[in-house]
Amino acid sequence: MISFKQLPIEAKAAVAAGVVFFSMMLSRSYLAEKLDFRTRRWLLRLQMALFANTLMLMGSLHVWRSTVTTFTRSSAATSFCFMLWKIAVFMFLALAHSSFFTLLFLVAEEPYFFSLAAYTCLGAYIILIFFLFTLGSVEQAYKFLAGKGAKAGTGSKNRTALKPVLAVLLTVVLTVVGLLNASQPPTVNSVEIPVHKLPSTMNNLKVVLLSDIHLGPTVGKTKLAMIVRMVKALKPDITVIVGDLSDAEAKIIRPAVEPLGELDSPLGTYFVTGNHEYYTSDVSNWFELLKSFNIQPLHNENVKIVSPESTSDWFCLAGVDDIEADVLRYSGHGMDLKKALRGCSSEHAIVLLAHQPIAAKWALQERPDINLILSGHTHGGQIFPLNAGAYLLNPFFVGLYQVGQNTFVYVSPGTMYYGIPMRLGSRAEITEIILRSP
Repeated sequence: MISFKQLPIEAKAAVAAGVVFFSMMLSRSYLAEKLDFRTRRWLLRLQMALFANTLMLMGSLHVWRSTVTTFTRSSAATSFCFMLWKIAVFMFLALAHSSFFTLLFLVAEEPYFFSLAAYTCLGAYIILIFFLFTLGSVEQAYKFLAGKGAKAGTGSKNRTALKPVLAVLLTVVLTVVGLLNASQPPTVNSVEIPVHKLPSTMNNLKVVLLSDIHLGPTVGKTKLAMIVRMVKALKPDITVIVGDLSDAEAKIIRPAVEPLGELDSPLGTYFVTGNHEYYTSDVSNWFELLKSFNIQPLHNENVKIVSPESTSDWFCLAGVDDIEADVLRYSGHGMDLKKALRGCSSEHAIVLLAHQPIAAKWALQERPDINLILSGHTHGGQIFPLNAGAYLLNPFFVGLYQVGQNTFVYVSPGTMYYGIPMRLGSRAEITEIILRSP
């Protein structure tokens, strides 16, 4: 029987990841109600950071072997430039691994440079791993198709050296493009949506949708102030924030949230939780903070949005807690559609705020009379190559979907980004939704 010490380091990392994952499940299942919020918050974040790092360790070993070890037998291996290259690769990997710990130690009103650098390296790390794997697979396929003759010789050695060089070059180019794309202000996307049974007096009602701002290590007060200015310029009747506003505790990041107090939509500003609100384990304090800025949380509840022209004309705006609250066993929270839609009948139009598209799917299975659901969560994949995974894991990916004759779902690609200050294959968005009366 092989002992743990005899296992390859990749196998040891996989075992470590399994142990951390098991501890996360144990904490969620048995310790959730026994630990106070502060302890649970730190434990959850620490476990997530350790789990991510143990998984990344396997990839980091591959990166090191591909970009450093491969060239140790070349004539350049003893040069000063190669020594600098080894240091650069090591620092790159160290920064990428440290990114997950910035949530614990480096969150303030504005992002720290270290956090921006660490998350940029994390984004580049994901891209580099993808290209190394893809090019390696192409190389293996070529060898298989070409036969044994392709396994030896100078040409084979040249191709082996070319693979990491090409992967690094592609990564650098895409990282720069992703950083430039994410640094631009969100695009304003105007969408007209017919809403069944919307009163004619509320035709052309303007709703501005925000989602996934992710105040935290790489998004601060300056970016939020920019978003608020753009929203105010649109002059919406209603503003809604469908989750993942922040990745930090309310007390720590309060100064960064202050621009939200300038939102002044005449029919109100509303908020529902996302999964990241529950990762902070500070939802109650977030609710109180948002209320102080005249933003109303919809905690499995609804409000009547009354027409400015006629008090007898209204529609039901409801919001549900994010489904992650159920997974985390967050006391007093969890998606409760029946409670959220209490008093909302099919005689009036129903608009639901639900952070995750899977929650939108579940809601429509239970209440097909919902007319419009506004969601976020997917970020449109945020960066290549994560786009494909986000597409496959969500029943609605991004944009407008018609479900049945009188029901629509709109999924925001996110107003900012999570952690990695990059966007590839997606664009940050502020959505201007014009409700049309049929």
